[in-house]
Amino acid sequence: MARVVVGLSGGVDSSVAAYLLKEQGHEVIGLFMRNWHDTTGTLEGDCPWYDDQVFAELVAKRLDIPFRFVDLSEEYRKRVVDYMFSEYERGRTPNPDVLCNREIKFDVFLKEALKLGAEFVATGHYCQKQVVEIDGEPRYRLLAGADKNKDQSYFLCQLTQEQLKYALFPIGHLQKPQVREIAQQQKLATAKRKDSQGICFVGKVDLPVFLQQQLASKQGNIHEILPSWSKYALREGETDIEKLAEPYSYTVRDGKKIGTHNGAHFYTIGQRKGLGIGGRKESLFILATDVKENVIYVGEGDSHPGLYRKALKILPEEVHWVDGNDTMRVGESREYMVRIRYRQPLQQAELIYREDGLYLLFAQPQRGIAAGQFAAWYDGEVLVGSGVINR
Repeated sequence: MARVVVGLSGGVDSSVAAYLLKEQGHEVIGLFMRNWHDTTGTLEGDCPWYDDQVFAELVAKRLDIPFRFVDLSEEYRKRVVDYMFSEYERGRTPNPDVLCNREIKFDVFLKEALKLGAEFVATGHYCQKQVVEIDGEPRYRLLAGADKNKDQSYFLCQLTQEQLKYALFPIGHLQKPQVREIAQQQKLATAKRKDSQGICFVGKVDLPVFLQQQLASKQGNIHEILPSWSKYALREGETDIEKLAEPYSYTVRDGKKIGTHNGAHFYTIGQRKGLGIGGRKESLFILATDVKENVIYVGEGDSHPGLYRKALKILPEEVHWVDGNDTMRVGESREYMVRIRYRQPLQQAELIYREDGLYLLFAQPQRGIAAGQFAAWYDGEVLVGSGVINR
C-alpha cells in the first residue's frame, strides 16, 4: 500500500476519495490548501475558504487521518489570478479552473505533498486514469469519468505524463449519487454540502466586481448587429479553413448603438446576462468585444449567425498532448471528438496541423467560440490533447 496525500477541499467528492483510499489500505494524509484571501466580489459568505477548512478538518477527524494545511495563495495569485486578469484585459476569456489544475493542484500542491513523503496525490475529480505499457515504458492516459453528467476530464486537459504519474482519482468510476450515499453512510460532515461553484478556490463571484480589482471601469457603447449583416453570407460555402477560423470582425458602422456598458473587458462572447437591455422578444447575446475601442457587439436570439463558426485555430506553442506519442505533424489531419467548454457535448471535428498552427474544423458550426478558452479532443473515452483557442 502507498502513502497518499488527498487534497481535502471541504467538499463531498474529496471526502469520499479519502475514505475510499483508506478502505483500500493506503496511508492517507489530508492536505487542505488555502489559495485566496481577498473576498472582493464574492457572492456567498465573507470567508468561504474558512468554511471549507472547517469541513475538511471534520472529515479528517471522522476518518482518523492526519490533517495538514498549506497556504499557496502567492503562487495561485501569480500563476492563475494574474493570468486571468491579463487575459480579460486583452479581451480574451480564460479558464482559471484548467490553469489551477495544471499550475497549482498538480504542480505546487504536488510538490508540497511529496515533501510529506507522498507516493501519490489524490483529488475528488470525476475522471479516470489508465496505465498502459508501450515499449516497456508505462504511459498514463486520462479518461472521462463514469458519470457523464459530472465528467471533469476537461478541467485536467493540460496535465502532463509526469503529473499523471502521481495522480489518483478514487471516485472517477462512481456516479455522483453513489458518492453522496457513501458520504451519508460514513456520516461525513460534507455529505449534504452543496457543490462549489464559480472560480477555482475563489468561489462564486460577481465577475465585473472581481475584475475591477485590477481592471478599471470605462463606459463604452453597445452596438447591435442584425442577422442579415452582409458579411455573414460570405462564409456560406467557404472552404478555406483559415477564413473559417477567423472571428467575425465588426465596426461601429456595421450596427446601431442601443446602449452602454462599463468596460468591454468585463464581457465574453456568447454571454447574455449583465447587459441591462430589455424589451426584446429574444435575449441579446454578445457576438464580439473590442477592448481597444471599448465597444461591445450584440445580436438578438440564440440562432444569430454571429454566434456560430465552423473552425478555430490554436497556435503551435499552445498545443498540448497528454502523451507525447500522440503528437501530430505538419500536414497531418485526424478525426477526434472535441469540446470547447465544460459540459458541452462532444462535437465531431477534423484536426488539421499546419505550420502556423492546429486548426479544428467542425462537422457542425459551434456556438460561442471564445479566444482564451481551451479546446480538448478525445479518442473515445481518452482525452488525447488540448490547446488554448487563439481565434
